[in-house]
Amino acid sequence: MDRHTSKHTTFSLKALAHSIFSALFLLSLVTTLDADAEESINTIIANDDSLQVPYLKYDILLDGQIDEAVWQQAAIVPLNFITRPFENTTPPVATTARIFENGQAIFVAFTAHDDDVSQLRAMFRDRDNVWDNDLVGIKIDTFGDSRLSYQFFVNPHGIQSDAIENQMTLSESDSWNAIWDAKTHISDDSYTVEMRLPFRIMNFIDSDGPKNWRVEFVRFYPRENNLRISNRPVDRNNACGLCQMGKMEGFSSAVQGKNLSITPYAVAGVARNRLPISGNNTADDWQYQNNQEVGVDINWGISSDMLLQATINPDFSQVEADAGQLGINNPFALFFPEQRPFFLENADFFSTQYDLVYTRNIGAPDLGTKLTGRINNHTFGILAANDENTTFLVPGNLSSSVANIASESTNIAARYRYDVSDELSIGAIITGRRADDYHNVVTGIDTRYQITPSDTLRAQVLRSDTQYPHSLYQDFCANECESDSDVDEITLRTRNSEAFSGSTYTVDYRHEERNWYVVTNRTSTQADFRADLGFESNVDRHKDLLGGGYIWWQDDAWWNRLEFGGDWDITHNDNGELIERELQAQIELNAAYQSYFNLQWVKRDTVGLRHDGSSLTIDGNSTRFTEEQYSFYFEMQPNSTLYFENYARIGDRIDLRNNRLGDQILLEPAITLNLGQHLEASLSHEYNRIDVNDEMLFTANLSDLRLSYQFSANQFIRVALVYADIKRNTSNYLMDVDARERSLGTQIVYSYMINPLSRLFIGYGDSAFADDDNPGLLRTEQAVFMKFSYAWLY
Repeated sequence: MDRHTSKHTTFSLKALAHSIFSALFLLSLVTTLDADAEESINTIIANDDSLQVPYLKYDILLDGQIDEAVWQQAAIVPLNFITRPFENTTPPVATTARIFENGQAIFVAFTAHDDDVSQLRAMFRDRDNVWDNDLVGIKIDTFGDSRLSYQFFVNPHGIQSDAIENQMTLSESDSWNAIWDAKTHISDDSYTVEMRLPFRIMNFIDSDGPKNWRVEFVRFYPRENNLRISNRPVDRNNACGLCQMGKMEGFSSAVQGKNLSITPYAVAGVARNRLPISGNNTADDWQYQNNQEVGVDINWGISSDMLLQATINPDFSQVEADAGQLGINNPFALFFPEQRPFFLENADFFSTQYDLVYTRNIGAPDLGTKLTGRINNHTFGILAANDENTTFLVPGNLSSSVANIASESTNIAARYRYDVSDELSIGAIITGRRADDYHNVVTGIDTRYQITPSDTLRAQVLRSDTQYPHSLYQDFCANECESDSDVDEITLRTRNSEAFSGSTYTVDYRHEERNWYVVTNRTSTQADFRADLGFESNVDRHKDLLGGGYIWWQDDAWWNRLEFGGDWDITHNDNGELIERELQAQIELNAAYQSYFNLQWVKRDTVGLRHDGSSLTIDGNSTRFTEEQYSFYFEMQPNSTLYFENYARIGDRIDLRNNRLGDQILLEPAITLNLGQHLEASLSHEYNRIDVNDEMLFTANLSDLRLSYQFSANQFIRVALVYADIKRNTSNYLMDVDARERSLGTQIVYSYMINPLSRLFIGYGDSAFADDDNPGLLRTEQAVFMKFSYAWLY
């Protein structure tokens, strides 16, 4: 995507006021420092002319060759600036964009010159999986207020990638999939692209007369460095990227049409599962399930700025296998990203500083509906779905766990934002879940204030009201909670016979300039706060953070960016007892061959397990440890064939099963090979070893192999193998544990795509498990499935 990312106290007004005061003090300081700064590139950006997009009553048949006469009447835009990794330098290759509209769609063409087209990095891959390829594309802010932009990119083989960039949350999501057209052509000295972007796929204000939008034309040119080439210079003293997009005027006759899509689907599958051997019992017999389902998804653009989505008997099956994760020596629940299309569409409408809408909590709904839109300065989203069961996260300050209630639930989320000006936004959110003897409601307000181009203040306040079933706590304790030794933190957090309420707030201030930055944050969460529709794993924690760094840039050396930074943070519980104090320093380097290096040192004072699990007290009830760790991460893509990365960490690590300090070695290498233009092989591995008292405690290995062959832009076959192997030194544990556990998951999927909403999937998956009672890998699950959907567009 367009942003660069590497692949890896009590609630009180006094504390809130202290955080705001600190932020304003820093603001006054940096404003003084800026007084004598050199003239900003914003002067260039602010004074340039707006791009006039001509209305031409023509339609063209896309073929990737820009030879139709209508292109001679289009607006022409040269791309003359390298904005990353260099600072507005001259590109080594010429790129020209052309644009016009006909009232139904925007037409964009690119001519991307290249001295050696044999060096093009262009692969046949599935949609949205070519962000590291040669690309050309356009970013469009249809409201012209620098809050959100649509991204449309194409590689030389016509593989499409689209995404939404959200300046409010500083995030991008390529899970958004629109239906648009693109064709390409490769010649001896260039490749050319023609794109047709229907107005129906974008939200905008449907007003009379010309519309004032923002735009940027971008080319990615990955060679020794991955050059980002743009028609706009970038001011690195301005932290707001979308604010620097150019102005674009036109589209007086733009209409969305009916903007209605009806997508029926059918799923058929056969599965079986069984429980493994336990104790003296043999493995259970196979239990068989047949699944034949039909349903329909409906997307209706009520207007150019409002979208209604509904799904009846929805297919929420997940086709892609999750990436493997190891949970050993980790007291917190694992996070898995959402992959289901209905929930991913316009998910950014519900984004805030807290993760309040984690839709994987909604596992098996019968009905779902979503309304999202924007009318003038008002942005809103409403989501509702039922669920056959009720799954949510029970948070703590030293651990978290997942709870499940075997009763149907109703789930809602509503988000509203009012943009007071281009700089100031105020929002509100409410989420709710209700089942038998259970409810959770969260309400809150938030704001974002772009004080200056370099200074941003964000804040959010939330309050929750929750009631758990009376017997829920029994799911988290051994031997039916007969003694205090059977109780842990999660048992205590769920042992509430009455409804309870709690609050949380966060205040975040950032000053970001070309060469330095300062960050300060306070996040304060009471013990009784819950966000059960979201993924908030920490409560009873109050954390203060102060950080910053300095950045050096270089345009004519083997490296182009060097950063030294760090932060200090301290965390207490509601009673003011110290949980953690941490100091961190790091050096980052971006260099040739698209390489990135990060060296980090961390020293923290933190607590281990509670001695008495029946009490939530920290002081006098836990052992305090000092951990010192060194970590190193690097990634590199020296050519179109090879990408590799590795994360390594050595140092102290608490043994959270036995409450002792150990020595850890953690390695996470990964490699991706592009074997020709159609075959991709990727292998990632995790090696995690902890030694205690100079003896091994455990060694855990996780391997994740993915093979994908892309026959064309429309079809692929993919194989996934995930293998985990955990070995324990039982003599070094203070309780009984299995000496070895293994698991193996496999999946093979074939897919044919007509468009993002019309696809065929055929697949097989299974899983196997082994432990001391099952010394050989015993297959416990098998499934064969087929899924077909087809979208009718009106």
